[in-house]
Amino acid sequence: MSCSLKTATKEIGDKGEDIAAKYLQEKGYTLLQRNYRLRIGEIDLIAEKQGVLVFCEVKRSRFQGQSHPELRVDHDKQVKLARCAQAFIADRSPSFESCRFDVIAVKTQQGRNVVEHFENAFWPPDGWDEE
Repeated sequence: MSCSLKTATKEIGDKGEDIAAKYLQEKGYTLLQRNYRLRIGEIDLIAEKQGVLVFCEVKRSRFQGQSHPELRVDHDKQVKLARCAQAFIADRSPSFESCRFDVIAVKTQQGRNVVEHFENAFWPPDGWDEE
């Protein structure tokens, strides 16, 4: 992948995360962390609402019209997200009653950004408790 294509892809992703973060805040979530990075992966947004710790993967479509960027959160990505979530909990010891994994898809339709929020999109795959 060329440098300019990487830069463009990153900019598209960053803009999607900006839109998703604003969406969550408007829905009453408290944003705790953005781009929690580890060697094994990254969690785009970590938020909290009413005692629920929410790990969010944001996917943005580069295309107009019908697209489904949320489908890019495959099994391997879910495993990485779960391991990063474990590390976040171990590192920060946040206070929460439960947690979940959400996917936020940011799509462009008729020149507008449309947000689709898939709450509890998946449960951690096998290995959630493993190191």
